[in-house]
Amino acid sequence: MTRVLIVDDEESQRSALAAMVSSWGFQTETAANGEDALAKLETARPHVLVTDLMMPRMDGKQLLKKLETQGSTIPALVLTAFGNLETALETIHDLGAYWFLEKPIQPRELRLLLERAAAQGRLAERAARLEQELSYQGILGELVGPSRAMQQVFALLRQVAPSRAAVLILGESGTGKELAARAIHTLSPRAAGPFVAVNCAALPETLIESELFGNEKGAFTGALERRAGCFELAHGGTLLLDEIGDMPFPTQAKLLRVLEDSKVRRLGGKQEMVVDVRVIASTNKPLEEVMKKGAFREDLFYRLNVFPVRLPPLRERKDDLGALCSALINDLNKKHASKVTDISAAVLERLHRHTWPGNVRELRNVMERAAILAGEGTISTAHLPAQFLDGGELKIPIAVESAAGPQVPLAVGTTVDQAERALIEATLKHLRNNKTRAAEMLGISLKTLFNKLKSYGAEEAEEAAGN
Repeated sequence: MTRVLIVDDEESQRSALAAMVSSWGFQTETAANGEDALAKLETARPHVLVTDLMMPRMDGKQLLKKLETQGSTIPALVLTAFGNLETALETIHDLGAYWFLEKPIQPRELRLLLERAAAQGRLAERAARLEQELSYQGILGELVGPSRAMQQVFALLRQVAPSRAAVLILGESGTGKELAARAIHTLSPRAAGPFVAVNCAALPETLIESELFGNEKGAFTGALERRAGCFELAHGGTLLLDEIGDMPFPTQAKLLRVLEDSKVRRLGGKQEMVVDVRVIASTNKPLEEVMKKGAFREDLFYRLNVFPVRLPPLRERKDDLGALCSALINDLNKKHASKVTDISAAVLERLHRHTWPGNVRELRNVMERAAILAGEGTISTAHLPAQFLDGGELKIPIAVESAAGPQVPLAVGTTVDQAERALIEATLKHLRNNKTRAAEMLGISLKTLFNKLKSYGAEEAEEAAGN
């Protein structure tokens, strides 16, 4: 039976409303004000909340604000007198109330809204229950990981999703930062709104402000038409600022102002627009170190770092390899129309040996190649790239399409970072600096390769400065 909590400070109206709603087959509970409602919500689990707007001690707006901070997803109907209509509309916009009703209440309208809101409430309750069950099995959205490390991440994502707090997702390239952001969006009250992602590292400084804030026609050379920015496109939803650590310093000040005022002005425009956007940022860089170098604003860091979430690299959660491979096989079978069923124990053992510098993205590339080669049945070691077949020797062959290519000799005691750099540099040299082909051969994305090369350049600059 659908449960409804009715909150009104006037006892006669509260009782009459409860009697009418009960006659329609709903189970009702009543509260005299917001504080009373919060106390009853600790034990009662209503599908719909019906609350008066103006009440003593804690009014309807304060009640909904409190529920929002607690992560509640109960749809709420707000009752209001004619003079408070503007406040009711603000409540719907700011706090996500389901709808409002003007007094005196029309029974037919109330019943229709209750039925619709109840259906939404039951769906939200069922979705939350299923999501929690799946997360205990190692799945949250598109993220996969039954390991303890990932279960802790899942718990954090579930906790922060219903709120409006800014989230900073930290992790190496290929760990799934965008998937984590999408999981937050999907679990939030904004799930029906747009999810927009922009890569701050992939855009030149001359274009990033236009990408973020939009532009008017003629705002700059090449601006041939009016263009909406990412903040406008994400209105009512979520905006992911990927690789925020690479955002140009001048743009950071403008971003901070938008985050504080919730207003955006297109380049070349004269008017500001109010935007309702939940911002999530991600980075593979330690922003504290970037701040010390003067390349990232301290005030912006604290504005974004309200709720940090760190995604562990794959080398720290190798217990997830089996579950990740199963999920990837299902996805790749759909993509390539293959009929792969699983991987052999020998394959899993070799995957466990690998250090995975490219993280889950590298694993996907390895599994995609293997699935194409296998076609159907079980993936065996014969379907793996050459670097997985050397038995852990101290020389890593670089696979090329023609004959066996050069080798990178590694001394015992070489660190993973040193080995990775040597392999990347040797591959680029062998391919005459063809970065696209090198990224494919190394099993990493072009973006990851550029980030690695950029970090190597920064290290050399620091060493030169020290000398």
